[in-house]
Amino acid sequence: METKNKIVALLGIAIVLCLVAIPVIAIAAEQNQEMRKESAFDVKAPDDFVLGIYGNANEDDTIDMRDVTYIKLVIFGKKPETKFCDANYDGRVSMLDVVQTKLIIVGKEGEITFIDSYNKTVTVKKPINRIVVTWRGQLEMLRTLGVGADRIVGVETLIQSSGTGKYGVNYKIFFPEYQDKPTVGIVWTPDVEKILSLNPDCVFLIPSPGMRGTTTVDDAADALKSAGIPVLRFWCGVYDRDVIREIRMLGYIFNKRERAEEFIQWREEFMNLIRERVEKISEENKPKVYFETGRAYYTGGEYITNIEFCGGKTIFPEVTESTQVDPEAVVERNPDVIIKVAAPYATGPGVTGYDLNADDITKIKEVRDEIMNRPELKNVNAVKNGRVYVISSYIVGYGPASGGRAFLHKVYMAKWLHPDLFEDLDPKAIHQEYLTRFQGLDIDLDEKGVFVYPEPS
Repeated sequence: METKNKIVALLGIAIVLCLVAIPVIAIAAEQNQEMRKESAFDVKAPDDFVLGIYGNANEDDTIDMRDVTYIKLVIFGKKPETKFCDANYDGRVSMLDVVQTKLIIVGKEGEITFIDSYNKTVTVKKPINRIVVTWRGQLEMLRTLGVGADRIVGVETLIQSSGTGKYGVNYKIFFPEYQDKPTVGIVWTPDVEKILSLNPDCVFLIPSPGMRGTTTVDDAADALKSAGIPVLRFWCGVYDRDVIREIRMLGYIFNKRERAEEFIQWREEFMNLIRERVEKISEENKPKVYFETGRAYYTGGEYITNIEFCGGKTIFPEVTESTQVDPEAVVERNPDVIIKVAAPYATGPGVTGYDLNADDITKIKEVRDEIMNRPELKNVNAVKNGRVYVISSYIVGYGPASGGRAFLHKVYMAKWLHPDLFEDLDPKAIHQEYLTRFQGLDIDLDEKGVFVYPEPS
């Protein structure tokens, strides 16, 4: 009887090993091909980060054969177990995690588990064919990755606005292929019932609790999860934060790794150029900057203004978020440069945007003239020297007109603050390439769109 039990046990082990071996053999050829391509995925973020996907066993910024090796060493007791060794997220580390990691490497996994930007663990089954997006920046990042419009079944209401409503935003030209999609409310107040009616495979929400006095984003997330819908919470361009980490992660989730790395390499080429040159600027050669976030005498912290990143010194270093300041404090601190955001909620609609003719600068010029003519600012260096600039809220990282283009804010600001140092930097050409190459839009910026005034020389 004991011998029979041993035979049965051995047969059981053999069956398990066969089940493990089958997918390994099936992907062996693809795995070798993927290893040859690994050098294409070596772009590093400016700041080190851990790619929060289960399977990233060695906790670097990518998933490759080094993770497979690491998991095997953990199984053999040669390496300490890490959080992401449990690639199939079943609560233990085994050869099944080796299989799952190999499947992730070649994009053949049936599901993937990750930690989103709200620090929530999410598992999504693949393929993902029905996606609801509640924030335009998320839609924009998915389009950068090449996730087709046919997979988007619900969108944020604002992208179908004509520019005449409460927010004064017109996104019809920027999102033409989504104008007939069902809408699911705005980013802060997603319509859960409408979302559920669309039977999505997953829903994108912003990684913020939401606004008080409304059905919050957290409330919506809880309701969707209770209904069995995976919720993905990513910034996708808000303040231009975590862009590399997020797009790389989404590249894995949507099997668009190569496209994600293509965008990262392109973006980091000019971001690194700004970083490297700014590092060499002495403190005395950094201009003092007052950044007005929309309404008169409101300013914000570094995440909002990007002054330090672009080689300037903010005159309000103590301000960490959007705050109203005393006009006398602006005068007393005497900025060398003033930059004003033309936001529809502050300046009115039709001042900037993709729907205007490129030569229609009357209203954006009026925004600049208003600052130049403020009596209290007449002796401020920025006004005396004509260094007052206006930038559209369509290309900054916050507000109803914003999206995933906040990197353009940095490019324009660097050019304004240090025109000689960045003589070879062409913000308009970068904007154009983004629209054409990564958004697939037929918008000619020589003909359509007003975004800054005056244009950098």
